[in-house]
Amino acid sequence: MKDLFEKSIDLGLGFYMYSREKAEEFVEELVNKGEVARKDARKFTTELVKRGEEQRNELKKIINDGVTETLKQTNVANKEDIVTKDEIRQIVREQITQALQEQGTTKMKAVPNQKN
Repeated sequence: MKDLFEKSIDLGLGFYMYSREKAEEFVEELVNKGEVARKDARKFTTELVKRGEEQRNELKKIINDGVTETLKQTNVANKEDIVTKDEIRQIVREQITQALQEQGTTKMKAVPNQKN
């Protein structure tokens, strides 16, 4: 579910942010209009892509933090809270062993010492 959530966020951000190709096209238009010098075009494109990536990461962090906080407030169990099958088996084994030991101790006390 989390992967689907992240993919939908990435898809939405993909429409919002420039890809490297789109950034290059945008900068090329600015160069053609004379708003950016040709020598600065590559640096400007790199900065656009870098800023887009930083914003994407920041937005993902904000969303993840929000989802985490919401899950805490709704009292949903975390992976750490859930007992695995192996843990249940171990608990049952320990309880059976303890019960058998207690039962064996009780039987030994109830049966008088016999000589053959």
